[in-house]
Amino acid sequence: MKPPHLPLALALVVAVVIAVAFLIVNFKVVTSKTSIFCGTTPLVDKNVIPIQLHAVLHYATTRDIPQQSPAEIRVTFDVLFSLYPCNFLVFGLGHDSLMWASFNPNGFTMFLEEDPHWVRTVLTKAPNIRVHPVAYKTHLYDAKNLLAHYKVEPNCLPPRLHLQGNSKCRNTPHTNNSKCMNRLILSDLPNEVYNKEWDVIMIDGPKGYLPDLPGRMAAIYTAAVMARTRTRPGVTHVILHDINRKVERVYAQRFLCRKYLVKAVGRLWHFVIPPATKDQIFKPNTFFC
Repeated sequence: MKPPHLPLALALVVAVVIAVAFLIVNFKVVTSKTSIFCGTTPLVDKNVIPIQLHAVLHYATTRDIPQQSPAEIRVTFDVLFSLYPCNFLVFGLGHDSLMWASFNPNGFTMFLEEDPHWVRTVLTKAPNIRVHPVAYKTHLYDAKNLLAHYKVEPNCLPPRLHLQGNSKCRNTPHTNNSKCMNRLILSDLPNEVYNKEWDVIMIDGPKGYLPDLPGRMAAIYTAAVMARTRTRPGVTHVILHDINRKVERVYAQRFLCRKYLVKAVGRLWHFVIPPATKDQIFKPNTFFC
């Protein structure tokens, strides 16, 4: 997800927000014998520069800034600030990735990106973020077909539904060539993705503005499955960007559910999704909504 170049003033706003967050976080852990100020006992090893400081320097000296508006950014900031340290999964990679990682101090933040060239580009400026490449087996033009087919494919619904290795949750191929199959579920992500339960999931990728692009169908569906199959106490916050587009809205309403929508700001929806109950796990019609 390649955001536009916006005025330097907004970049400075982002830098200030990150700086304030860094100070608040450190004041929460500082003791009477430690300080973040010069001439006193250092709070952290000077050889390990906190990612927040990297972020402040980056956004204070660049025009490459987040594509989300300040109001939209604040939604995710507030969620992460209330939960940190937490597990934060982001679909999509951009100039804003360093910012998101800095909002989760001492937590675990991971990005999933479909464009290998873009991964290399972003990592040259933010080498200390975690990124995994992902190959989407969907096309935006097939969104309607996928939405209809998952209802009749047993592996897309409980009790057969699972994430890792589930290659059968897909649509009917247009030809006998299996490469034409569009898989709704992301079943071949790194083990690291499946081995964690994610407290916050942001969906701001992959690309979904042209018919031949992957679209966000699989990202939304997979995030919903992660949230509903959660076993740890608590809920999953799912934050979806670009809801002004039809596919994002339709898939969000079907899998993330209107009843779990707690905030709408600009082009962003924030859902708070509880794990499915035992009864819902065995009732496919109520598993998602």
